Amino acid sequence: MDLGLKKADAHATCEAEGLALASSGQNESPLREIVAAQARRKTDWIIVPMASLMFLFCFIDRANIGNARLADFESNLGLQGNDFNSVNSIFYISYILFEIPAVILCKKMGPAWFLPLITVLFGLVSIASGWVQNYPQLAGTRFALGIAECGLMPGLSYYLSRWYTRAELTFRLSIYISMAAVSGAIGGLLASGILKIQHFGNFGASSWRTIFVLEGIVTVAIGLAALAVLPDRPETAYFLTSTEKHVVVGRIMAERPHAGGAIDKMSTKKLWRGVANPVTIATAIIFMLESVTVNGLGFFAPTIVKTIFPDKTVIQQQLLTVPPYVVGTASVITVCWFSWHFKTRQIFIIIFVTPVMAGYLIFLVTLNSVARYIATFLIASSAFTLGALCHGQAAANVNSDSARSMAIAVTMFFGNIGSLISTWAFQSWDGPEYHIGNGLNFATSSAIVIIGSLVLFFMRWDNRRRDRMNVEEEFVDLSDEEIQNLEWKHPSFRWRP
Repeated sequence: MDLGLKKADAHATCEAEGLALASSGQNESPLREIVAAQARRKTDWIIVPMASLMFLFCFIDRANIGNARLADFESNLGLQGNDFNSVNSIFYISYILFEIPAVILCKKMGPAWFLPLITVLFGLVSIASGWVQNYPQLAGTRFALGIAECGLMPGLSYYLSRWYTRAELTFRLSIYISMAAVSGAIGGLLASGILKIQHFGNFGASSWRTIFVLEGIVTVAIGLAALAVLPDRPETAYFLTSTEKHVVVGRIMAERPHAGGAIDKMSTKKLWRGVANPVTIATAIIFMLESVTVNGLGFFAPTIVKTIFPDKTVIQQQLLTVPPYVVGTASVITVCWFSWHFKTRQIFIIIFVTPVMAGYLIFLVTLNSVARYIATFLIASSAFTLGALCHGQAAANVNSDSARSMAIAVTMFFGNIGSLISTWAFQSWDGPEYHIGNGLNFATSSAIVIIGSLVLFFMRWDNRRRDRMNVEEEFVDLSDEEIQNLEWKHPSFRWRP
């Protein structure tokens, strides 16, 4: 037989197998596995890098106020007392209020339109921040920034869950979420470099205003690039062949046999199932506790470094914030790679919060500058890891696309409550020891170990209970639509630790 005909027959067979996989749920054939790997590589090189860039500058635009603080930001705007804390709180108030509506809009509008457009929007708000003259104007731009950014992180996690299986997803989430750690490093380097610019526009020499404007311009450019590059779903991906599209969709549907399609029609019942899910709620609480640490580190790392190295110049202090974030970036990717290959997340959540506990314990017991600087490495090495694991856990333990979007949104909603708390964790009058902030973070990280262990016990116990259930008896008098709407209550559903 002609080689070309053999290849055509192979592709035709693989398309049929990809479609059949959605209903069969059988183990993948070697040929289908090869096609799936090809599609995964393409997605890894196109979707994930763009998602990572958008989130990188989202976090930079959010946290650059911490870098500006080291360059006469507060004195120029007449900020006093707790004004710095309050403007950061204002950001999270709008973020919390608009987040769930933003995620619903993301699903309705389509992630490929929604995510790039809000990236352009928060870039423009960052640019506008360079011209604020007083506290009310600063508060207004921070409120607007919260509205613009609130849909990005949950939207990106939801978007990536359209492309990857549960086991594959956490590692890809780790790559984009690790940008929060990268932003700490790059943000410090960018700020130190920008502050060397003698004049930009009508700003004076070494002005903190230039930080907001230049970083905002880059963000707008990234949003416009994403608008051109990102497809909405595997079925419309320009970089996948017809065979690869079928296999990608088939693999995702095989994990969710009762979901009503890879991209289902939104319904209130499915959205509610995503919320009223015990693992979603527990994971959301863990993410809330973790967010206190991550955002506290992001906003106050420059301040912490300043108290440790008070004799360094401003630029040297900016540069000293970089190394812990480099360690954090490597850690989150490494841990989530192991999570992918072991196909579990919960045990990693429990284990890798312990360095955070150790770091804040060091802050509580000593003022030694070397010990405290080492503590920032311990905290950064694990704090960012939990974000990717929590998002992966929320996405893995629901069934339909609608429930998944809401589970991620609820996880982020709770996370931003933690972020709001973090803005008040480190009070100026409590330095340089910061007993309140460090004690709070030690308590939250300790609570994660307890809650995470209880959730792991529940999932294993409930899976054993479901194994004893008679599936046919549970479906008596239920229509197909009602069976689809059961979501995690479906007898064949199993929790995935």
